[in-house]
Amino acid sequence: MCPFSTLITTLIPALAAYLDGAADRRRSVNGVKKMPPQFSYEEVLSSAERYAWRVDDLIGGAKQLDFAKPFLPETLARTRELNFLDRDEQRSVNQIRGHGYLCTFGLVEEFILPFVLDHVRSRLDGNDYRVRAMLSFAAEEAKHIQLFKRFRGEFENGFGSPCAVIGPPDAVARTVLSHHPLSVALVILHIEWMTQRHFLDSVKEDGTLDPQLKSLLRHHWMEEVRHAQLDTLMVECIAEACNDNERDEAINGYLEIGGFLDAGLGQQVAFDIESFTRATGRALSDAERERYVACQRQAIRWTFLGSGMSHPNFLATVEQLRPTARQRLEAIVPMFS
Repeated sequence: MCPFSTLITTLIPALAAYLDGAADRRRSVNGVKKMPPQFSYEEVLSSAERYAWRVDDLIGGAKQLDFAKPFLPETLARTRELNFLDRDEQRSVNQIRGHGYLCTFGLVEEFILPFVLDHVRSRLDGNDYRVRAMLSFAAEEAKHIQLFKRFRGEFENGFGSPCAVIGPPDAVARTVLSHHPLSVALVILHIEWMTQRHFLDSVKEDGTLDPQLKSLLRHHWMEEVRHAQLDTLMVECIAEACNDNERDEAINGYLEIGGFLDAGLGQQVAFDIESFTRATGRALSDAERERYVACQRQAIRWTFLGSGMSHPNFLATVEQLRPTARQRLEAIVPMFS
């Protein structure tokens, strides 16, 4: 008979291995390993309740845009590369880009809102904190849409000439929402982490920007911090019900939506050139126009595509879904840098 100590030494590793396997089995659906949660619905909801703000507190009345200042940081606007324009003309390009920047956020939030509502509707009988946190997510997205509409009105009153933007929002939403829910959730997660990068890396420490617009971006960022966390949980929830093939197809769908949005951004650059000509009366030569398009096309691609696709937190989630997908995206990012 073997000594008791020997028996224990033998059984403990076997028991540990069994328990690890049982934990893996509990963390899997359809044979696909579940991703451990990174965030808590309860914590996100508590933060939302502590740091709420109102649209009327941020815009209107004495809170006016200062058109003597740039609206976007140079890392996003890239107007200095247009050295055939003088400083005032570069500032006009910057402000036109700032207008398009917030209007594009308003556009994408038009499809984020119904998607979040559809997601939470099918889970009303689940975790109460999850339901409340996701409804708060939806309410804040609706508030952002209202904020950006108010901004557009303030901009048009102060800038002096109209600036066209891509759309209409309902047509964009129909196209995006026609894809697999996991594809859409990944696009939304891309947008949320992209927002974090823009504010923390570029906007926060830039003292040259219009304080009013910077305030709007800061308050938008404050809520998008929570949205990035909630959307990570949403991606994980949807992915748990997907097998490897479905996850691969979801990555394909994410890239298809990205291609659709990229085409729209190209149209936005064309609109911006027309807006610049109307605002300044400056007719660009063919060579100047070509350089403007090349510079601003890549700037807007980085702003809305490259900066989100390459965000470390976004890539970490993609890697959890499918390790090869991360490598695929990292190979694509230079196109949008």
